[in-house]
Amino acid sequence: VPWRALPNKCQLLILASCRLSSPLSSASLLAYVFYLVKSITTPSAEATMAQEIARTSGLLVAVYPLGQCATSLLWGRLSDMYGRKSMLVIGLSGSILSNICFGFSRSLGTLIFWRIIAGMANGNVGVMRTMTAEIVKERRFQTRAFLLMPLLFKSSMVLALALGGCLADPVVNLPGLFGPNGLVNFYGSPNGVEWAIRYPYALPVLFNAVILGISLAFTVFGLRETLPSLKNDLTSRPHPAFSLTKLMSRCLGREVHEYTLVGPEQTTASCAETKPLQGRVPFSTIWTRDVVANLISFALLPLHNAAFMHIFPVYLSMQPSSSDSTPSAFSFTGGLGLTSPLIGLWLSGIGICGILLQLFLYPRLQARIGTRGCFRLALAVFPLAYCLAPYLSLLAHHSVLRWPAIAVVLLAQVWARTIAIPSSVILLHDSAPSKTVLGTVHGAGNMMANLARAIGTVVGGYLLALGVEKNAIGIVWWCYLAVVAVLSLL
Repeated sequence: VPWRALPNKCQLLILASCRLSSPLSSASLLAYVFYLVKSITTPSAEATMAQEIARTSGLLVAVYPLGQCATSLLWGRLSDMYGRKSMLVIGLSGSILSNICFGFSRSLGTLIFWRIIAGMANGNVGVMRTMTAEIVKERRFQTRAFLLMPLLFKSSMVLALALGGCLADPVVNLPGLFGPNGLVNFYGSPNGVEWAIRYPYALPVLFNAVILGISLAFTVFGLRETLPSLKNDLTSRPHPAFSLTKLMSRCLGREVHEYTLVGPEQTTASCAETKPLQGRVPFSTIWTRDVVANLISFALLPLHNAAFMHIFPVYLSMQPSSSDSTPSAFSFTGGLGLTSPLIGLWLSGIGICGILLQLFLYPRLQARIGTRGCFRLALAVFPLAYCLAPYLSLLAHHSVLRWPAIAVVLLAQVWARTIAIPSSVILLHDSAPSKTVLGTVHGAGNMMANLARAIGTVVGGYLLALGVEKNAIGIVWWCYLAVVAVLSLL
């Protein structure tokens, strides 16, 4: 099925823009978390700076999915009762507020508080997945439709990682704009723009807030309600003066048509009749064996993937070991000493490769071996990437070899998650016992996935610090990430 054949493309694009919220709020931090924590941390007597940063950054990254976990099921249940659109509007508003406040916080306690609020506001990812299924009802279109969310997720991650690294500490990284002679240094401060010196990590989150504000406007004025019981409610429709769908359709010279699924056996007369809605499924009967199995599988993926997303940038930022040290096959330490702009550009560049894979490889692979086959193939690649990753430390002083080695590790991990994430979403969706509980099922999946992200990042940060202490940086890669990835195959 070609992309241009998708029904309700305008509605899908508006919904996909809401998906920008979570990666902009979470991924942007990854490019500079090492330096942010370093700027507010004083190492204790029994720990080095690298160990303290590894532990504290793990906590700072983990509280975000913990906040998501706390509200995911609630978002899903409320959306089943009061509508999908209102849940997205509330979530986007909370995300904008928490981003701005996070940027102007300079203590660990306030940073953690606003990360939790951001996570709670972004616990509605399951609502977006439910709306995708309600906007595109025909199964032959759903594989493409479900790819839009991960596609926008990856696109916004690319943007967030690149800009997060480059906009962080702008007086140093953008001296032409914020430095002593910078264009926006209107008061001629000898050290650079005053607020950028006092709050060096505010600029990335201010940029995030602007993007999310645009997404919020699209949602309020352009998105239609999809909850069956509210679809015909006039209050749930976009304001006619600002309807983005109508505006885009007029620009393209097309008429706006509503999409409804018509079965081949239906006659013209029966199409005019409204199919009665299914009764609400009792909460206790939702959790069938198939649903529970897919929820466990859905949670195991972020248990190692989220830990990798936190650990790898921190690992790349750590200083390399001294060149005169003598490493063994399993006993060595040190990172690669890369700067935050370089890390952001590396991660975003590989993320672009992931987008291309999702656009052109996944649909063909899914058509050939099926959704479950794609999922199992991707799970088999993760352990290979994790086993190879720590050996990058041995190439830290090789100015040529370390770059292709980083690319191999990143490409393997990105290829695997590009295939695994949409497959896991589709499998969870298909396991729901009724369409009336899709919001609850996806909310539960989002809750478990976020709990796994929180656990993964905390455990990963602790084991990374332990590896630095024991002169064995591979502990976290071999004893945690690779082991979890192998268990998810069973």
